[in-house]
Amino acid sequence: MPLSPSTTRRALKHTRAITIEAFARDDGLWDLDAHITDMKTRDIKLASGIRPIGSALHDLTLRITIDTGLTIVDAEAVSDAVPYPGFCNTIGPDYKKLIGLNLLKQFRQGVKERMSGIHGCTHLTELAQILPTAAVQAFAGEVIDTRDGASSSEQAKQPFQLDRCHALRLDGPAVAQYYPRWAIKPSSAN
Repeated sequence: MPLSPSTTRRALKHTRAITIEAFARDDGLWDLDAHITDMKTRDIKLASGIRPIGSALHDLTLRITIDTGLTIVDAEAVSDAVPYPGFCNTIGPDYKKLIGLNLLKQFRQGVKERMSGIHGCTHLTELAQILPTAAVQAFAGEVIDTRDGASSSEQAKQPFQLDRCHALRLDGPAVAQYYPRWAIKPSSAN
């Protein structure tokens, strides 16, 4: 279902595009390549000069390499288009500070502690914040078993995705329908 149509005339002024690609590597590790671009629909005047229409204001890429336990073993960042060339694009090596963080264990807090404010690029740091759910999606069915296993004795553990969002809460109807083995009866409200 699409969003409702606008009730007033609108003019596009800015587009931010974010893509994340996940790659399984031959050495058993995974690369997550996250890319962000910002584009204006007009020439814009910056302190560093005019950025013509069609030129990216930001064109930034962050790659993290993770093991199958979702721990970062390497990181790299590049800034191909920035508002302050020679300044913004010097922070890339600092993203090595992400090494050692685990995407599912206090990751966002760790990123904030290591890369917030003057210790990082606002946009690269923001991009890092969305990597945990992208990694989980990449691992689903590849590294993380997401099957119900109701008819299989091989799965003794609850599927990873259960009880991690409102739709897949253990006491909800979706789990009762699709993962009956793991469903619990909803508590009755008094």
